[in-house]
Amino acid sequence: MEKLNLAEQAIEQGKGILRLAPNWVPRSFCVPGRRIKLHPDDYYVLGGQRGGIDERWFSSTTDAKNGPLTGKNEGLSAVVFKEGSTEKQILLRDAVSQLKGELIGDRLWKQYGAWPMYSKFFDNMGPLPHHIHHNDEKAALIGQAGKPEAYYFPPQVNNHGGDFPYTFMGISPGTTRAEIRECLQNFTKGDNKITNYSQAFRLEPGTGWDVPPGLLHAPGSLCTYEPQKASDVFAMYQSLVNEAIIPEELLWNGTPKESIGDFEQLLDVIDWELNLDTHLHQNRFMRPKPVSPVAEMKAAGYSENWICYKSAAFSAKELTVFPGATVTIRDGGAYGMILMQGHGRMGVWEIDTPALIRYGQTTCDEFFVSEKAALEGVRITNASATDPLVMLKHFGPENPDLVLS
Repeated sequence: MEKLNLAEQAIEQGKGILRLAPNWVPRSFCVPGRRIKLHPDDYYVLGGQRGGIDERWFSSTTDAKNGPLTGKNEGLSAVVFKEGSTEKQILLRDAVSQLKGELIGDRLWKQYGAWPMYSKFFDNMGPLPHHIHHNDEKAALIGQAGKPEAYYFPPQVNNHGGDFPYTFMGISPGTTRAEIRECLQNFTKGDNKITNYSQAFRLEPGTGWDVPPGLLHAPGSLCTYEPQKASDVFAMYQSLVNEAIIPEELLWNGTPKESIGDFEQLLDVIDWELNLDTHLHQNRFMRPKPVSPVAEMKAAGYSENWICYKSAAFSAKELTVFPGATVTIRDGGAYGMILMQGHGRMGVWEIDTPALIRYGQTTCDEFFVSEKAALEGVRITNASATDPLVMLKHFGPENPDLVLS
C-alpha cells in the first residue's frame, strides 16, 4: 500500500477538515488593540523593531510583506495533525499544492492553481492611515495581484472600541485631482491633511463594509475580521496619523521602482468614480443578510447570515448554532473558519474558543473545510446548554451559493 504524503495524512485524519494553527503577524506601524486573545506578554514577542502583533491571519497561503526583517513563513497558515502521538505541521500552501481540487475544489484549482483568498483579524488601538489597495492591473506592475477586501466587526472581539472607531472612506464629492495631488506632494511636510477631503463613518459591531481596490480608506480602531484576495499590496497616502509620522517609503510601496517620484502614478491608482460616489454608504455598507428563511433556520437549531457579500473575489458567513443543538450545514465550496464563541464538535474534531493564547501554542478554534466535506455537509454540535456556538466562514471567489448585491 502506497504511503500517504503529509497532506493526505492530514485530510484523512480530519475526514475532509484540516485543523490550522494560529498565524500571528506583526506590523511595525501599528499599536495592538489587544483583543485577539494573544497573551499580554506576547504582543511584542518578536521584538520592538518588528512592532506589535495586531493581526491573526486565517486560511492564508499568502506571504506577509513586512520588509527585510520578515520572518520565515510569516503570514502562512500551517496545518496541524498527528503522526502517532507526535503533533506535526505542514503549510496550508503545500497542502493545497498536493491535494489540489480534493481540498479546494476543481473549479478553483483549475482557475487559480492556489487558494486565492485569506482572512484576518486586524486589531489596532488607533486608526490606520488613509491608504489604498491596487487593482490587478496596477499590482501586476510590481508582480502582485490586486486586493479587494471587506470588513466585519465581530461583537465577541470588540469589548472596547479603541481610540477612533470611525473609518474614513473615499473622497468627498467635488474634490479635484489637483487637491489630492497637492496632499501627496506634501507627504514629507508633516500632516498632508488628505482626510480633509474624505468622510468618516462610525463603526458598528455586527456590521461591515466592502472595500474594492482603488478606494481610499483609513480603517478605524474596532477589531476587524477582514476577508480579502490573496495579496498584501498597499500604499499609504496619509503622512501623519495619531501623531505618528508614516515613512515616505510606504507612500511608494506599490509603485514600480522606475516610477517612484511620479505623483501621477499614485493618482492613477485611485478609482475616482468609486471614491467620489455620492451614495458611498449605501453602496459599500453591509448589514448581515439571512442565508435562508429565518424561521426555517431557527426551527433547525441555527442561524446563518451573509456578512461579506458584495465582492466576487470572496465572501463570508456568520454561523450560530443554538445551545444544545446539532445541525448539518452544507456549503457550495471549500472554506476556512474561525470559532468566535462556544465549544462543541465539528465533524471528527472537538472545537473550542480559547480565552488566551500563547505565541506558538496550537488551538482548536481554526479549521479549513474541503469542498467535498462542505458539499456533503458538516455536522456541528453545540455542547453547551447556555452558550451559542458562533463561527465565521470565509469562502473563495464566485461562491456558487451567493447572489451578489
